[in-house]
Amino acid sequence: MKHLLLATTLGLFAMACGSDPHPAVAPSGATQGDAQSSVAGPKASGDDESAPTQLAIDDKILKACGIASSEAHFDFNSANVKQGDYPVLTKLANCFSTGPLKGKQMLLVGHADSRGDEEYNMTLGGRRAGGVKSVLVARKLSGKQVTTSSRGELDATGSDESSYAADRRVDVRLAD
Repeated sequence: MKHLLLATTLGLFAMACGSDPHPAVAPSGATQGDAQSSVAGPKASGDDESAPTQLAIDDKILKACGIASSEAHFDFNSANVKQGDYPVLTKLANCFSTGPLKGKQMLLVGHADSRGDEEYNMTLGGRRAGGVKSVLVARKLSGKQVTTSSRGELDATGSDESSYAADRRVDVRLAD
């Protein structure tokens, strides 16, 4: 009976501790970027696929690609790129593949708000940057032109929901 109780206890303990909800991503370091344009919209609830992601696009890219700033943000604890972002991401992909920035290198830097532990937020930032890269590659931009990294919560300044939303973003920069 002792062995059964011990085995049950160990089994429950292993189940409780055995899964890691934080996917592993090996983020690379990011560098300081140029001026960026970012406008955070109101926080979307749940998984509203039409609400845009936050993309902080470098002013040089906005000008070269003819992209206007747009309201955007990531949902809390989410790396999902929303359908509302596809028009801007399509313009970015076209600009870097056949437009004025053809052949230039793009750097995507993912960020998270300060809630959650540092390692998880670093991973989440990497997933956000990776999600944006996947959409760009699906729109015919060469994956070789896009580098991703994460700053996690390192640059987070939020103290309430609206400022947390501004921390949840992907910076889009020229890597050259």
